[in-house]
Amino acid sequence: MITTILFDLDGTLLPMDQDTFAGTYVRGLATTAEAYGYEPKKFAKAVMTGTIAMVKNDGSKSNETVFWDALSDIYGEKIRSHTHIFDEFYRTDFQEISKVCGFSTRSADVISKVKKLGFRTALATNPLFPVIATESRIRWAGLKPEDFEIFTTFENSNFCKPTPNYYREVCTKIRVTPEECLMVGNDVSDDMVAEQLGMKVFLLTDCLINKESKDITSYPQGSFDDLITYIENLNEI
Repeated sequence: MITTILFDLDGTLLPMDQDTFAGTYVRGLATTAEAYGYEPKKFAKAVMTGTIAMVKNDGSKSNETVFWDALSDIYGEKIRSHTHIFDEFYRTDFQEISKVCGFSTRSADVISKVKKLGFRTALATNPLFPVIATESRIRWAGLKPEDFEIFTTFENSNFCKPTPNYYREVCTKIRVTPEECLMVGNDVSDDMVAEQLGMKVFLLTDCLINKESKDITSYPQGSFDDLITYIENLNEI
């Protein structure tokens, strides 16, 4: 019996071209840091180094700690006293990045429908961002943070996609088994890996990412309309 539906955010509930979003984000953050004496290209590279470190996190530390450890290796401990640079960026210029994202009213429709059907909801977005940035991206999608029992951030997570341990950690936090869950996402490598734990999966193809050109024919897939139909019949499958 499926009781809980996990949703990815970027490219799923929040339509976007991931490369365009990531490039705009890193450039904007580096520009903000420049005002505090950080050379933009080096800072952008440092942020990407920190991001890669989070993706490789073995679970021994939070993603937040891993990120700042990586930046400290580059800039020394002084960077830890400059976390306000990030906070300032997320409050101001980051909000303009919503313009490179799409918007679909279907995202709110799906979440509302899922709740009416009695399913629990969790936002399983790759926890590479702090809570302030994640809450903003949720709102850009026309949703509210409280629409989900949990949404993953770099503060509350010790793993990242695509390791199955990320999904195992989410299940532990909301006290469900993987077999009780459906994972909905647009990234074949990052999201469909949840199937390895025993989760059902649905591949939303509106902003499909399949960087490894994997065979996707075995996955339930399609548009938001197809997703709704799938969820309505979920426990009859």
